[in-house]
Amino acid sequence: MPSVNSSKRIIKDEPKLEGYPALELHEEKIFIVVKTAPHPSVSYREIVCTAGITEKGKWIRLYPISYRYLNFFQRYQKYQWIQAQIRKTAKDKRIDSYRPSPNSITPIGKRVDTKNNWQERKKIVLPTLSQSLEMLMEERDKYKISLGIFKPKEVNDLIIEPDDRKWSQKHQAVLGQQVLFEKQTKELEKIPYRFRYKFRCANRDCKGHALQITDWEIYELYRRLKNKNKYDIDKVLAGVKQKWLDEFWRGELDSYLIVGTSHPYQTFIVLGVFRPKKEQNLPLFQ
Repeated sequence: MPSVNSSKRIIKDEPKLEGYPALELHEEKIFIVVKTAPHPSVSYREIVCTAGITEKGKWIRLYPISYRYLNFFQRYQKYQWIQAQIRKTAKDKRIDSYRPSPNSITPIGKRVDTKNNWQERKKIVLPTLSQSLEMLMEERDKYKISLGIFKPKEVNDLIIEPDDRKWSQKHQAVLGQQVLFEKQTKELEKIPYRFRYKFRCANRDCKGHALQITDWEIYELYRRLKNKNKYDIDKVLAGVKQKWLDEFWRGELDSYLIVGTSHPYQTFIVLGVFRPKKEQNLPLFQ
């Protein structure tokens, strides 16, 4: 029979790579890069998966966070530094997953802007670049690394598929539940579509991938277009595809995929798109 301290031993026995935050509760500074769309949770009412990069250049996941229930002054933006008390837990074996203390989350200053073609953002994000999804899969299997960014060779399509129009009965019950001494529940719209990228990596052994997209931004774009074109769903979906396929991958942007694994299945999903403009070639003679 395992001892009382077996959960701690499980954490210590995990592969330890240099540079990752300490396992015990401590304060960490993180540059937020992605936020997934909110999703109902039996345990936490509603959750958002947040991922970012530490001062030592390591991707980490902050989970769970009930983002819409944070105090207003705690609500961070993408490309903004935050401070938070975090710790590693035994339940999530991914080496880069940490549990934040919600009351400790504190945004630091304004978010890093897009001046000079995202130069300040690129200084933080692009040094973490991987060669391909295949390389990230190898790191997942070997070290339980579950987050990363890479540039695909080509993005062939944005697949839009119908999804359930309502949350499951279990999730509807959670969303409608009033909890004593906690903030009142907020309506969470169910988007009746799923979005997936179909792409190939630069790795010559790549056979192609089709990954689900969970970035909050694509769902917000759908909502805005739907409010603008209430009775023309074809126009709404065409607008989503124009931005997330044509603009991101077939125009003037130098785009990269940010991915992470789902828990507990370890399947990679798209968490976001990092998208500065392509660098313009300077003339040889001024």
